[in-house]
Amino acid sequence: MTADIGKEPAGKRKRKVGTVISDKMDKTVVVRVERLVPHPVYKKYVKRRVNHKAHDEKNECLVGDRVEIVETRPLSKDKRWRVYRLIERPAVR
Repeated sequence: MTADIGKEPAGKRKRKVGTVISDKMDKTVVVRVERLVPHPVYKKYVKRRVNHKAHDEKNECLVGDRVEIVETRPLSKDKRWRVYRLIERPAVR
């Protein structure tokens, strides 16, 4: 299921794909982005994750959704990202 939520971002803005872990705020979701980085000494890949607060204008995102977020101007104290599109929604709720 693919739905465009935001409009096309201006210029080259950073994009990240993550999972919505909280949708309890109004027009805001918390998105967890995970990446694999090699350990500097042991070269084993280690999972690193960070939580971003992203603007969800229509309150469409639910917990468990995979979304793409895009960098934007500061919208509040913590919000620096905007939900660009919904990639997939789990079938079972």
